[in-house]
Amino acid sequence: MALFSKLFNKLRGGSALTAADWQELETSLIEADLGAALTARVMEAARKVGQSPEESITKILHESLSTRERNIATFADRPTTILVVGVNGTGKTTSTAKLANTLKESGSSVLIAAADTFRAAATEQIQTWGDRLKINVVVGKPNGDPASVAFDGVTRAKSENVNYFIVDTAGRLHTKQGLMDELGKIRRVIEKVSPVDEVLLVVDGTTGQNAIAQARTFLEAVEVTGLILTKLDGSAKGGVALAIESVTGTPIKFIGTGESVGDFAPFDAQSYIEGLISA
Repeated sequence: MALFSKLFNKLRGGSALTAADWQELETSLIEADLGAALTARVMEAARKVGQSPEESITKILHESLSTRERNIATFADRPTTILVVGVNGTGKTTSTAKLANTLKESGSSVLIAAADTFRAAATEQIQTWGDRLKINVVVGKPNGDPASVAFDGVTRAKSENVNYFIVDTAGRLHTKQGLMDELGKIRRVIEKVSPVDEVLLVVDGTTGQNAIAQARTFLEAVEVTGLILTKLDGSAKGGVALAIESVTGTPIKFIGTGESVGDFAPFDAQSYIEGLISA
């Protein structure tokens, strides 16, 4: 990615930068989805005389990251329940499967509930993933009540002492109130059996500032504990991860970097920053 390497190389050059140089640098940061506010802070630091631009900018980047917990807890006496939310097209159902596989590969037992009951393709997709990954999936009737599927799932997860119970929710966004009502009902029925520990919002990194706007809508409607950022493939637009944490304060917990099940991992903030600033 090395988003800032060009900026640092220019500043190390020794000669004064022209107005065109500064404009080019600012445009490159905006185009990389860093966002206007964060770009302005970076450019201000870069222009300050008598300070090390690299140190100042690196400090700003670290300060822009969320300070909230990125790890998902594991409980000895009950399942960790995770709701996966987001609009259709972001990779929500695929991310649910990848998350389940990541947890399974770490040695944990996992159960998935296919609570996106209004979209037959989503149920079929998560069932296919479950078969492929050898992870059990709880399925309800087509167009059935998503909360009913979630309740059946959490009851089974608790009775079987499963480590992680993951709910793939409906990927629709009508209104904030409709979203709150639907997810609120799912949460209430689950919590009759076991607490909901995480609500992970899946956002498509390639949509840039639209991803941030989408995240804000969900954050206003439901209690999101973390983000899954998909399609973060090392392109020049990789600044979106920094921008979305800076704007929302919500931590990215996992990233998807490709189509295969292995293209998914916990988000390493330190490595991400190093990738942005290294040559």
